[in-house]
Order: sequence, then C-alpha cells, then structure tokens
Amino acid sequence: MAKVGIVLLSGGLDSATVAAIARNEGYDLHAMTFLYSQRHKIEVLFAERLVQHFGIKKHIKIEIPSEIFQTALVEGSNISVPKNRDIDETSIPETYVPGRNILFLSYALAYGESVGADAIFIGANAVDYSGYPDCRPDFFEAFKKMADKGTKAGVEGRGINIFAPLMYLKKHEIIKLGISLGVDYSLTHSCYDPFEDGSSCGNCDSCILRKRGFAEAGVADPTKYRE
Repeated sequence: MAKVGIVLLSGGLDSATVAAIARNEGYDLHAMTFLYSQRHKIEVLFAERLVQHFGIKKHIKIEIPSEIFQTALVEGSNISVPKNRDIDETSIPETYVPGRNILFLSYALAYGESVGADAIFIGANAVDYSGYPDCRPDFFEAFKKMADKGTKAGVEGRGINIFAPLMYLKKHEIIKLGISLGVDYSLTHSCYDPFEDGSSCGNCDSCILRKRGFAEAGVADPTKYRE
C-alpha cells in the first residue's frame, strides 16, 4: 500500500521542491494550499500548475479570513512590504504572518489524520529565510510533540511524521536538488509584492533570495522581474 503524504503547496520554489522530494520517495500526495488574501495570491495559480505537473489527484484549498492576520503580506494592509532589505540580518520582518505555520500544519494534521496520512511535508528553511520563528527546527520539534499528544493517531503510536527536508539547505542547493528531481521552476512564484500582470518586484526578501539562489546555482532564473 502506498504511503500517503500531505504537502503544503504554496506555489513557491521551496514547496515545489518538497513535493518533488516526497513524490520521489514514493508518497501518494495530497496538496494543501491556503488563501488568506495574500498580496501574492497569484501563487495559488502556480500551485494549481504544480498539482498538474506532479500529477497530484487531490488539491485542498483552504480560505482563512484576512482579518486574522496583521502583516505586510495581506491585501489592504497599511504595512508595506520591505524592499532591498539586508536579508542576512536576523530581525523578524514585517512580512512575518502571525501563527501561519501553526495554522497551516494544524489543518494538514487534521486532514492527514482523517485520510490516514503517514507524513506532512513543508518547505520550511532555517538557512536562506527571512527570520521567521515558525521556520526553525525547534518549532517543528515542538509541533510534532503536540501533534502526538493531541491526536488519536498520536496517542495510539501512529503519529504523523512532519518532514521539512529543506531545513538546512541554501537556496542554490535547493534549486540544484529540485532540478535533479525534474522540477520546472517556471511553474513557481516567489514574489511577496507582485504587479497586476504577475511580474515579480525583484526587491522583496523573497525575490532577492530567489535571484541569489539561481545565480549561485549557475541556473537561469525563469522569473519575469519588473525592475
């Protein structure tokens, strides 16, 4: 019987790579994408393209009211998306979304237990990231302990594994890995503050990390930037 995996698929570079890793490891994947009135909601379209690319049969889309989040990433927010920031500094930027991975993983855990999933896959990274506390190893260790205490599967010794296989990889390493697994990065989107035509700003944290990753990997970046 095939292993069942839930992949949190945002439409971004990292989540696409994680989906490829899970598929390569033999998991029958279900994708889960979240809509929370994010400025970069175009990423949902890219998530749909990735679902087709990977042949994922089940794609769950979950809407979360934008009122829950006070962040630069939500449409209509009076907080601006930071541009040309030093992405190597350790302060937590305005693009931090309060409790995002707690909510996302909780939905994935509930759905995963309902469908008998063996694992949840997430593209979190503690190396090339923007300082978010919910992308760090200690957060995932704590969430796993909570999940095992708070689910039937967990207390019966069948707890769902939570994998963040990109945790310690630099962006260029992620890109090289994804290419080796057949990821088409033209099907991914990274910009936090895209223009109406879908082109990327090129100056937000996510764009800077993406551009640097492709440059260091020696691979052409398929992204359309408007700079």
